[in-house]
Amino acid sequence: MRAAFPREARLLAPPQFRAVFADGEKFVSRGFVLIAARSPSGRSRLGLALAKRRIRRSVDRNRVKRVTRESFRQHQNLSCPVDIVVLARSHTSHMTNAELFDQLAVIWSKIAASKTLRQP
Repeated sequence: MRAAFPREARLLAPPQFRAVFADGEKFVSRGFVLIAARSPSGRSRLGLALAKRRIRRSVDRNRVKRVTRESFRQHQNLSCPVDIVVLARSHTSHMTNAELFDQLAVIWSKIAASKTLRQP
């Protein structure tokens, strides 16, 4: 089985990111800030905005991106289609992959349980 992250599952254009920032609900953990908004596309999509100021080394940024994409891929069948923008906090680069997966799993469940995102 191929584990894919297709183009349709990504936020790509600046207007898509702006729409999430404008209408989104914020979910915070020790390592991440996720902003989620209902998706007009009918499927869940992910956008990554990992600032160099927060995670200095590119290898660390890329590792966090890989973990985030994989976690999203495993949990993308949320209760309703949402667009999600992921922002990393400063100490995210010092966390292990297991810690990142655990924090993201908690946030995915919070997003799935959110009443404001499920309402039409």
